[in-house]
Amino acid sequence: MVPHLTTALTGPLLALEQHILDAQPGIEHWFRTKWQEHTAPFYTSVDLRNSGFKLAPIDTNLFPGGFNNLNRDFMPLCVQAAMTAVEQVCPVAQRFLLIPENHTRNTYYLQNVAALTAILRHAGLQVRIGSLLPEITEPTTLSLPDGTSLTLEPVRREGDRLKLDGFDPCAILLNNDLSAGIPDILKNLKQPVIPPLAAGWHARRKSGHFSAYNEVAEEFAKLVHIDPWLINPFFSTCGKINFRERQGEECLATYVDEMLQDIREKYRQYGVNEEPFVIVKADAGTYGMGIMTVKDAAEVRDLNRKQRNKMAVVKEGLAVSEVIIQEGVYTFESIHDAVAEPVVYMIDHFVVGGFYRVHTERGKDENLNAPGMRFEPLAFKTACTLPDPCCMPDAEPNRFYAYGVVARLALLAAAIELERLAP
Repeated sequence: MVPHLTTALTGPLLALEQHILDAQPGIEHWFRTKWQEHTAPFYTSVDLRNSGFKLAPIDTNLFPGGFNNLNRDFMPLCVQAAMTAVEQVCPVAQRFLLIPENHTRNTYYLQNVAALTAILRHAGLQVRIGSLLPEITEPTTLSLPDGTSLTLEPVRREGDRLKLDGFDPCAILLNNDLSAGIPDILKNLKQPVIPPLAAGWHARRKSGHFSAYNEVAEEFAKLVHIDPWLINPFFSTCGKINFRERQGEECLATYVDEMLQDIREKYRQYGVNEEPFVIVKADAGTYGMGIMTVKDAAEVRDLNRKQRNKMAVVKEGLAVSEVIIQEGVYTFESIHDAVAEPVVYMIDHFVVGGFYRVHTERGKDENLNAPGMRFEPLAFKTACTLPDPCCMPDAEPNRFYAYGVVARLALLAAAIELERLAP
């Protein structure tokens, strides 16, 4: 199932894809040199937008929660990549303690935990799942929608190590983004913690990621001789805002207006007839919370109470005081008339598959990470690393190769970002 690109504005994108295909040997060599300089995160997912005239990442997740949505045919790729990732952390690792989010009621998320556990076990590790929930005081088995089950166990700390009954792990793998901060039980451990604690949303900022991505995109654009804007959304930040108290609205409106003007100029340059828009979202956090689409600065000043309350808090009830203003990138991909966007998954520096996030009730200019979304795990029929020079640039293996390249650019930016966050 390959989504349809529902736009006639394919010229610039086809040209971009052709540049990427023509430069494949140079691109792969460039990536190899970069991975000698930087260490890839253990695992990452990247949300992309394909507008027909632009292909760009809009979000990068360092605690990906959709491994259950990947094509199961990609399990060997995942296992091989996981072996490499484990060797980077600890070459002699045998036992991993996986700590998930506290979403015991979200059985679909728990299917992700089960899929991730299966990958690690196939990679030769003993894996058990430890819960930080205080109510988990004994091994607790949860039934999953696919008929399988998952057992959560209470974590305890002994000195500078985390343990379960009869299990002393070599490393701690977090699938918990630490939005509410670092629990004391995770601080100053002797065992490696991956991703590092600094990758959590208590410290990480989306603006920091896209600052690093700016640098990566500029260098890559020179390599393949393209305008970096074709793979890079504009962004700016507003660091003093209180939606409930209506503080910082003028600052935000000014940034929105300036960015809309910049986008209009680019649209004129490329002959794009769409209406520019920006996405305003919390500079930290995930799960599609604290996000709005804006096409006029006046919309920021005219938020009603419900809209302000929606923007005021994100996951774990944390108040929003910093926002990123990001160029809105249309998605003109659709599946069965539903708007779709590709999500690419990586373990270490390898693309291991992807899927399409699909939403029937959202538009081409809206956030799709919202209630009502579904996933199409069979969209990527091949890994995003096998282009076919005999096909048109928009043929399935070539388009997906382009997706894999842009996703790996975001992955490289995440590696640089983590280096800067390191204590």
